[in-house]
Amino acid sequence: MGLAYLALAAWCSVQPEKTAKGVGFTLTPGSGQSEFLVVYGGLELALGLVFLWPLLQATETSYPLFVCLVVHACLVLFRTLSFFLYAGIESTTYFLAATEWMIFLGAAYLSLRKS
Repeated sequence: MGLAYLALAAWCSVQPEKTAKGVGFTLTPGSGQSEFLVVYGGLELALGLVFLWPLLQATETSYPLFVCLVVHACLVLFRTLSFFLYAGIESTTYFLAATEWMIFLGAAYLSLRKS
């Protein structure tokens, strides 16, 4: 999970126009580019580091698992809501939704198993 988020952070930071276009964004020069870099590059980098934390502290998996569950529960909630609110959703978005659901369900399963 951590490596996937690090890869996404790098992709969004190095090729922001291509990445943005893939998810239906048009980057406005200046503020739009800055916002995309910060939210998609910076936030995904932070998530990658949080999810890689167990590699440094092998006994500490509860917190990264909790973060994974909360983050992906929110993504699933808002992504699912977006399908009811908006038309014209493209295949890349459906792929992202399926991935978010799989991660959420996996994190929920591991959390329940751990308790």
